Amino acid sequence: MAETIKDILKEIHAGRIGESGLVRLLSLPTHDEFQPVFDESARICRKHFGDRVYVRGIVEFSNYCRKGCLYCGINKANRRVGRYRLTLEEIFNAAAFMKKQGVLTVVLQSGEDPGSDALVLDAVRRIKGELKMAVTLSVGERDSGGYREFLRAGADRYLLRIESTDPKLFKKLHPDDDLEYRTQCLYSLKKLGYEVGTGIMVGLPDQSLESIARDMLFFRELNPAMVGIGPFLPHQDTPLRGRKNSDIFLTLKTLALIRLLLPKSNLPATTAMGTIDPTGRQQALKIGANVIMPNFTPSKYRESYKLYDDKICVSEEYGKCASCTRGIARAAGKCIVRSKGYSKSK
Repeated sequence: MAETIKDILKEIHAGRIGESGLVRLLSLPTHDEFQPVFDESARICRKHFGDRVYVRGIVEFSNYCRKGCLYCGINKANRRVGRYRLTLEEIFNAAAFMKKQGVLTVVLQSGEDPGSDALVLDAVRRIKGELKMAVTLSVGERDSGGYREFLRAGADRYLLRIESTDPKLFKKLHPDDDLEYRTQCLYSLKKLGYEVGTGIMVGLPDQSLESIARDMLFFRELNPAMVGIGPFLPHQDTPLRGRKNSDIFLTLKTLALIRLLLPKSNLPATTAMGTIDPTGRQQALKIGANVIMPNFTPSKYRESYKLYDDKICVSEEYGKCASCTRGIARAAGKCIVRSKGYSKSK
């Protein structure tokens, strides 16, 4: 099998890999068998990023959402979550605090809440004008006019996770959404000039390895600036409550293969990885991730932005994330750099 893995890795580097080859690697049952792939993804990451880890601070500024995604704890049907929107001052103060901690990129994240668009525009203008930080938006689907307004205000990046490119699975998980439109949004964002990020959950109910492989081939075609991979974790107030958690191994295998398919894209060690395994983010950094995204949401709001159960850092003291992030990088043999971390992937 070792020779077979070697041959498949050659196919990946030559740009000829297909669904079957990716499925064969995802099917490998043990760490020892998959280790040559981890070794190669780590090598590719160091080739392009060295030991450097970029930090992007998240501010979860609103948990209002118009969508009913079955897995999400802030979906519109959840009547048990307390809804909130931060004020402009709260958003700006969180960004100013993270800059003092050496973080030069702010990620403004929310549910799909078009009612906050004026707030987003004001926040982007003020952060760009006064703090000179890079700004990523993660606020869901808009039409091209809305994306253009955000761009004119100064937004640099846009994160819109596809979650799954499998039409049946996507429709099941997103009963009031459309996969074709979401895909069009990603290409529209690229055409406008954003650094585009996307991503999937691994281990979703009814998700096959073939489906994950097709997701990865879609990423290769889209060539995004960032791809976020996280394990599926259920939330008690959603239709998927009680479903089994994904496992960290399948998530790490997927991350490693994406690093091989997209050598220069930014890949975060996601919070969900740290939730499912205390060393999940360190493991991710060791095998190909190069970004950490600590939470700078004011502490009193964090409990109301739980997309899944047992999310880490919810009760953490405000501001502690910066020092924690440095420790995670050191544990992986890497170092945090003071950088806006613009994409190498074009």
